[in-house]
Amino acid sequence: MLELVRRAKEDAELNIWITPPDMETARPYLERLRGTDPTSLPLWGIPFAVKDNIDAAGFPTTAACPAFAYEPAANAAVVERLIAAGAIPLGKTNLDQFATGLVGTRSPYGETANALRQELISGGSSSGSAVAVARGHAAVALGTDTAGSGRVPAALNGLVGFKASVGAWPSRGTVPACASIDCITVFAHTTEDALAIDAAVRGFDPEDPWSRAFPQTEVALPGKIFLPKEGLPFFGPFGREYEAAWNSAVERIESLGLPVESIDYAPFAEAASLLYDGPWVAERWADLGEFAESHPGELFPVTERVLRTGASSALTAASAFKSMHTLQELRRKVRLALKDAVLILPTCGGTWSREQVRRDPVAANSAMGLYTNHCNLLELCAIAVPAGYAAADTPFGISCFALAGQDGLIGGMAMLLQGGTPPAKPAPDDSAPDANMQGTNTPGASAPDANTQGANTPDANMPDASTPDATTLNAYTPVAVCGLHMRGFPLERQMAEHSARFIRQSATAAKYKLVRLNTSPAKPGLIRQLRDGSSIEVEIWEMPLAAFGAFAGAIPAPLGIGRIELEDGTEVPGFLCEGYAESESEDISTFGGWRGYTASFERVGPK
Repeated sequence: MLELVRRAKEDAELNIWITPPDMETARPYLERLRGTDPTSLPLWGIPFAVKDNIDAAGFPTTAACPAFAYEPAANAAVVERLIAAGAIPLGKTNLDQFATGLVGTRSPYGETANALRQELISGGSSSGSAVAVARGHAAVALGTDTAGSGRVPAALNGLVGFKASVGAWPSRGTVPACASIDCITVFAHTTEDALAIDAAVRGFDPEDPWSRAFPQTEVALPGKIFLPKEGLPFFGPFGREYEAAWNSAVERIESLGLPVESIDYAPFAEAASLLYDGPWVAERWADLGEFAESHPGELFPVTERVLRTGASSALTAASAFKSMHTLQELRRKVRLALKDAVLILPTCGGTWSREQVRRDPVAANSAMGLYTNHCNLLELCAIAVPAGYAAADTPFGISCFALAGQDGLIGGMAMLLQGGTPPAKPAPDDSAPDANMQGTNTPGASAPDANTQGANTPDANMPDASTPDATTLNAYTPVAVCGLHMRGFPLERQMAEHSARFIRQSATAAKYKLVRLNTSPAKPGLIRQLRDGSSIEVEIWEMPLAAFGAFAGAIPAPLGIGRIELEDGTEVPGFLCEGYAESESEDISTFGGWRGYTASFERVGPK
């Protein structure tokens, strides 16, 4: 925890936090876990950040507007469920004010800089949450997503951004942006981590009027993949590079062995246009207009300009119904097209420098939502995953979309794209999409009977903090080990105890130092270097996701689990060492690995 506090202070100029981590705030949560069996809670000791439009008791909620700030009496439902599962809230992160923006620059608390290239935008509105995870301040972070705010920042910072079906995660305790389609989301480094959070927080909330009963479905591969048949536009100073990265992603998708077909993108684009050209901007004004009128000069200028479009006299009741009828027809088309399938798009068509966004904030922001704005209006679930780089230190990402209630398909697809262990076969064609796509004449509404009967009662969907569900039990994560957990070494037994199995020998990219830690028994530490690194031998194992949390929670400092880049450019979770241990350790990188180091001694048996 001290290290996380240190990192947050060190990165203060990046404007990641509004209420940063500190030991006093964390102490009650740490004390609660003291003496608790790590295996008794699925998220035992996992530190998480909270976007500052989501209530967390003990932290003020500002929505990035100081005049709006209040002290919440209780946790938001999702925060409460994470704490119940053993996770530790760290603090509140910066955002585009009132979650209105996709760029990460619309905050009086400062522009949140990109985690890799500080001159570029971080993406929004969940800017601080994404950068907190990317910079190692938190293991995971909560964001929100109305137009893409939980996916755009993931793509720009090299992360996974998971957005469940609308209503599957309760939004109670969240400052509304557009209440009928608002979603709470998670930023993580892997799909497996995102699904572990999903397992802990998903479930019907009887106190939330927007909550819907969508049980977590088993991870599966889709029956087919859809790609847009039209040429897609790309934008910004890296437009050409983004287009090249997308073309490379398409080539990889087509080589996965799943059926790939083209789809007309027009219905998705038409739905996207409704978000800001239709009545949903009036819904934003309905929630925030009274505050804006009573606090002149307190809103960020561009935020107020966007919000006030919702007060336009052109948004009549008749125009609202016309838009809702149009949307219902678009939902029908998409429901028929995407049955048991996944649509894949670029998460963003480009990016911008922060200076460019200052000069033209509205146009840049609109471009960032080009491939995300349709999602919640069409009641789709979505996950953004990394897909290489468009340019140096400029991540590129793609997003998978599926129908409401078919979250398992995007989970399986994302695992396959990230190089994890996907399901063995496509999902059977036995879904009934109509059950989850029946709308009424209310923006974002759904037919309650279709989603709340029988097994889908509130009790059936509330998370059990000690029992992983079917998705978690059937999911695996790769783990890179570089020392005593390798085959033939003393802690190999721990891999067996957590049902892990050896996959292959490998090596890291030439970006690491291996040190011999001053511990008893001696053990290695793998530390990433900014320059002059070495390639270090590792073993790749595969561990059930249900066991991974307990395994990671038992690792003693200065070791921990992070993302390790392998020699082939892919990244996997694995053992890393905190940088502070380097000064008191022996550099043994020249041996190429722990096995080579121990073999240099004339002694019997591995140490």
